[in-house]
Amino acid sequence: MKREKIKKFFTSRAGRSTIVIASVLVIGLAVYLNYRWFYDPASSLGYGENNMDDNYGDSQQTDTGAQQQEDYFAAVSLSRSQSRDEAIEVLKLTLENSEASEEAKAEASERISKIALDIQNEANIETLVKAKGFEECVAVIGEDSVSVVVSAEALQATEVAQIMSIVFETTGVSPEKVSVVQK
Repeated sequence: MKREKIKKFFTSRAGRSTIVIASVLVIGLAVYLNYRWFYDPASSLGYGENNMDDNYGDSQQTDTGAQQQEDYFAAVSLSRSQSRDEAIEVLKLTLENSEASEEAKAEASERISKIALDIQNEANIETLVKAKGFEECVAVIGEDSVSVVVSAEALQATEVAQIMSIVFETTGVSPEKVSVVQK
């Protein structure tokens, strides 16, 4: 009896809609937490006032410091990639579900396309910023903002302006919604 109720729920339109909504919420939560933990410069998570600050003080960075920076950029890129892969996997399950509504499939397809475009735009931003002379760069495109983390001892106003210009030309996101952070 209980099994029939569960089966009836998942085959009903309300059940499918609930599954799609829950999937979208889980993906949104995963993206938000990933941004909050790794990219939000105002976050109180991590150490100090800013989880993207280095912990070297005023001293010169050693080879170990340079290695830690490389590890940081690699870890952020890997984490971003894993989060997106998980989100795409959930969306693909919605597309492959024969019982999902056409609306749900269209929304999942649209979200996959948006993720693919974001991946391409992030890669373009990173390539162009590196071409401006920065050793390392990670760009993260959010819903309505972009964060760019660059490897630099100090950022000049002209460098920040160049990065914001690259982001605007690549994504169309206005400079006031762009965050440039040095690491």
